[in-house]
Amino acid sequence: MTLLKSWVASANSADTPFPLNNLPYGVFSVGDDYPRCGVAIGDMILDMEAAEDAGLIALSDLPVFDVPYWNDVMEMGRDTWASLRARLGEILAEGSADQASAEPLLVAANDADLHMPFAVAEYTDFYAGMQHAKNMGEILRGSPDLPANWLHIPIGYNGRASSVVVSGTDIRRPLGQTKAPDADMPSFGPCKRLDIELEMGAIVGTGSEMGQPVTVSEADEMIFGYVLLNDWSARDIQGWEYQPLGPFQGKAFGTSISPWIVTSAALEPFRTATPAREKELLPYLAEKKPGLYDISLEVLVQPEGAPEPSVISRTNYSRMYYSAAQQLCHHASSGCEMSSGDLLGSGTISGPSREEYGSLMELSHAGREPFTLETGESRGFIEDGDTLTLRGAAKGDGYQIGFGDCTGTILASVKFPD
Repeated sequence: MTLLKSWVASANSADTPFPLNNLPYGVFSVGDDYPRCGVAIGDMILDMEAAEDAGLIALSDLPVFDVPYWNDVMEMGRDTWASLRARLGEILAEGSADQASAEPLLVAANDADLHMPFAVAEYTDFYAGMQHAKNMGEILRGSPDLPANWLHIPIGYNGRASSVVVSGTDIRRPLGQTKAPDADMPSFGPCKRLDIELEMGAIVGTGSEMGQPVTVSEADEMIFGYVLLNDWSARDIQGWEYQPLGPFQGKAFGTSISPWIVTSAALEPFRTATPAREKELLPYLAEKKPGLYDISLEVLVQPEGAPEPSVISRTNYSRMYYSAAQQLCHHASSGCEMSSGDLLGSGTISGPSREEYGSLMELSHAGREPFTLETGESRGFIEDGDTLTLRGAAKGDGYQIGFGDCTGTILASVKFPD
């Protein structure tokens, strides 16, 4: 597919993450005005509430876009998703008969503040990147051997929906228990090994009933869209607490997502297959069509006061071993009810070379081999004042499908109450 032309001139640049081919969904406000749904097009945002009021968009007899989230649209299902995307394409396409009506409804993106694009129902994080799993095994156990179940199921854990925040939200360094290897007792205080995890987040649009499994194909149809996701990690807190039940406080303090939901439809031209299986999957996890997407990803670090960020990693979503549809299928296989607004983290995305590692834990080998930024500073883990940014785009012929930056700045920990 090539670039689709729009009457919004900025949408026709090869450099914009938001061409007509994309049309991602977000929530924005301007000044003191209230947050409302919008669609990114070039360097502008189409006000969806205003478009609905003007009669340009009609998904129901009742208003749909009078709320500051996309969940109501998500619950309407794939036919509505397709008709909305088609109608937006008509309105914003070059030569559209609706240009005169729609143009006054555009807001400059530079003037807008972005908010959470949807209400998160539940959050589940997976551990589905093979290279990351091998790297962590080597670092933590001295062996890259995978857990016995890893090649058979997408391993995951239930996280905290309350801690999912939109890009640009500061993250406070967490407090918690840690234990030094030679100490008799644990201690309590600020995390000393703060990290990121470069992930993609899949958003469930239509849910399932309790007690009713879904196939991989059905799961694929349930996914509304994707965001970049940074699952901040307190490695020292997690290292002490995770035996035998897994992550808890070391993962509960913050998860950042990018502000725009890129729809599955926009990513369809970039589908790519999951890698060859080292062991055959059980039939219920078999895919009938490629389940991953060719999305280029990078991680940047900008220390406080530094003029520019440093790129510390570049990789691709296609490095994953399990697709989001396989993860969703497995999640529901026990009869677990999946809800509209559920967020599924892919797990850390790492490639085979050090330049493709998706966490500082891997890049610095648990802090034992610090790396140097372009500023000359070194990092083993994240320091207070550092801003971490995830970027991603699927790259087509003369255009790209972007997500908007996923950023967060680390603030110093608070003092525990007396």
